[in-house]
Amino acid sequence: MRDLAGMFRALADETRLKMMGLLLRRRELCVCDFVEVLGVTQSKASRHLRYLLHAGLVEDRRAGLWVHYRVARELDPDARVVVRGLRAMLGGERLRGLQANLERWLRQKAGLAGGTCSAPRPRQSGGRKGAAR
Repeated sequence: MRDLAGMFRALADETRLKMMGLLLRRRELCVCDFVEVLGVTQSKASRHLRYLLHAGLVEDRRAGLWVHYRVARELDPDARVVVRGLRAMLGGERLRGLQANLERWLRQKAGLAGGTCSAPRPRQSGGRKGAAR
């Protein structure tokens, strides 16, 4: 029961739900892909993805400086049912805008040197001067 509760805690966040939705549509995505598409910092994206990893929903693969994530291939029976439900709930129109942003980013990324992530671009800090994001 504890594993099931942990899995639902991991999914009880809008950013992590969006990440799962994108992963369910693509075989594998790099942390930099989430940074660009979701507009979050690299550390925030990594933290959310680690949460999903610890819940057993995703697995990772390191490639140089970057870590790539995909839906776990070996899901336990409960996770398999949850992921099947997520696929149904997050399909269709719900993530269409994010999917379009992802496709646009992947085309742009393919034009970068070697088609890999470059160093993250600095984000504009709106709001208070010197405020940490």
